[in-house]
Amino acid sequence: MERLLNVIMTIGSRRRIDRAKLFSVIPDYAEATSEQAAERMFERDKAAILELGLPLVSERDVLDENTVFYRIATTPQAAVLDLTTEEYTVLLAASRAWDAATAGGAARRVRAKLLSLGHDADPDLLRRTPRGAVESLPVLSPLLDAVVTGRSVRFVYRGTHGAPAQRHVEPWVVGVHEGHWYVHGFDRDRGAPRVFRASRIESFPAEGPAAKETRPERIDLSAVLERMLDSDDRDSAHLRAAPFKALALRDRAAASLDAEQLRLPVLPRPAARRLVLSDVRWVELVEPVPWREEIAEVLEAIAVAHDGPSDTAALEAAAQRPAPRIRLTPQSGDHLSRLISAASYVMSRGEADLAELADALAVSEKQLVTDLQVLFVCGDMGAGWEDLIEAEWEHGTVRVRNAEPLRRALRLSAVESTALLAGLAALEPAAGEAEQVVESARTKLLAGMAGQEPDVAAPAPPAPTREEIAEAISVDERAARTADRAEEVLAAVGSALRAEEGTEDSALTIRYSSADRAGTSVRRIRPLRIESDGTRSYLLADCELAGARRRFRLDRIVEVLPADTPMSRPDPGVDADLSGRVEGEVWLRLEPAAHWIGESFAAAEMRDGEDGTSYARLTGPVRAPLVDAVLEAAGAAEVHSPASLRDTIVTVARAGAVRHTTR
Repeated sequence: MERLLNVIMTIGSRRRIDRAKLFSVIPDYAEATSEQAAERMFERDKAAILELGLPLVSERDVLDENTVFYRIATTPQAAVLDLTTEEYTVLLAASRAWDAATAGGAARRVRAKLLSLGHDADPDLLRRTPRGAVESLPVLSPLLDAVVTGRSVRFVYRGTHGAPAQRHVEPWVVGVHEGHWYVHGFDRDRGAPRVFRASRIESFPAEGPAAKETRPERIDLSAVLERMLDSDDRDSAHLRAAPFKALALRDRAAASLDAEQLRLPVLPRPAARRLVLSDVRWVELVEPVPWREEIAEVLEAIAVAHDGPSDTAALEAAAQRPAPRIRLTPQSGDHLSRLISAASYVMSRGEADLAELADALAVSEKQLVTDLQVLFVCGDMGAGWEDLIEAEWEHGTVRVRNAEPLRRALRLSAVESTALLAGLAALEPAAGEAEQVVESARTKLLAGMAGQEPDVAAPAPPAPTREEIAEAISVDERAARTADRAEEVLAAVGSALRAEEGTEDSALTIRYSSADRAGTSVRRIRPLRIESDGTRSYLLADCELAGARRRFRLDRIVEVLPADTPMSRPDPGVDADLSGRVEGEVWLRLEPAAHWIGESFAAAEMRDGEDGTSYARLTGPVRAPLVDAVLEAAGAAEVHSPASLRDTIVTVARAGAVRHTTR
């Protein structure tokens, strides 16, 4: 890494430098065991510099073809992204959607490269922009690389039937669906397109030969996944629903929040069954009658399976699944991106606070000091020791001098741009007034990707905006859709976040529909920030009714009420046992169709049984979502312990079965 930094400083400090001079002043080249070894070393360094995003240019002397000069371009076409302050701010927020410690090289480099652009973020917009959380996996970078370069990859994959197997895949698209990453591509071993959930990849994808199968021009990942639940048995289901509940079903049915009769669009039977079962505490499927009878049978079977003590013999005999070992070693490009960005950031401002710079780079202060120590021993190797970089960090203030070649913006690679696009997707559901800024930032990222990768198929056009979608929906439907309510809620929350803290305008009175009990509550809250996990958006706020800080799902805020509306709680009712978390551990038996539950609830331990059955140990899961997940699995999941949770599932499942049996 020090050699790379010295090469960059030596080339960048002058208009150009010839190859012979460069090889003589860089110690590692000069001390190489042979000329061929120095050549190989330099070729690797050139590739690393280009991958870093620096426009390294080689030119032959017009008078002597044997003389090669190198320089780092400073022409306008070498610029990175022409961003407004607002666009830079939302991209910075998008970069924070990734867990840089686990996501792999692309995610680790993105935030550092953004800092090298030299922009200042809008602190007010940054506070109001939702904090996203994208599923961060170390396998994503090589998968994204394979899509961009058109190569195949090999990895170990644990499918729904439990046994890990080697797969050889030509990735076509890597994307997020309902908060999880998926890879869709051509499976060479099976000779057909397949979908892989990235969290089930248990080895670091190794690069294989070039792809042979033609990539489709347009791929809709959501449509591909939905086809997996397709069936010839399709119909429009008629439902009865409790007011202000089953909000996702209301969205699909274009129904108002208090409507008791819902009509879903035409769906395959398996898809409709899954939707109904996931909200069966609040809904009853009325028609088609055969579907209704199937729901009753499934729920009764779930109740019977959980009635009485569980048989744990198979659980005790199951072998513990070893955690996948996926290498996660920082690459020199990751570290070098951070070094250059730190130097550029400090020089553009004159000085920077050590703690603030460490936070911006997502590293510890100790690591930042280590980085600065590396800068201190690097510089233009052809100009003498007096021209080394000067770095100081005493008294918590960072200063960098004599490093002008590092004061430049770093290009984003196509893979790094894709990482930012995923972060923007996580922010968008709760972007509110920042939605247009998110869209313009996305457009510039896509244009940059198309410009720097001309041999790659142009990316799909951006998704239609809400305004465009609204134009395609009839006026009557639009008035009924909860999307309108969501816009009103986001606008009110945005206004409260802009207001001065502690003032009357910074508080909201809301009606909230909880997932664990019937009815709604009225609460007075002071919004702090919006967060998103890529699937759902949440509002973190101080709640007067609870007397503490709480997270509220934005789609469960039914309406914003007048400030003088009295606060109230819903009656506990029969669903009181679903509130809060399950104390201690929960053991689940999961058939292949329910393996997703262990992943969604971040199982602390997995065991493998026979015939693809697995067992998951959860620690303190939230009760209501877990009960809903067991019901949604339609019998493919069984709670082994604790007994109290089994009893709860019997009560809920049997109540649902009775509703679907009686008319």
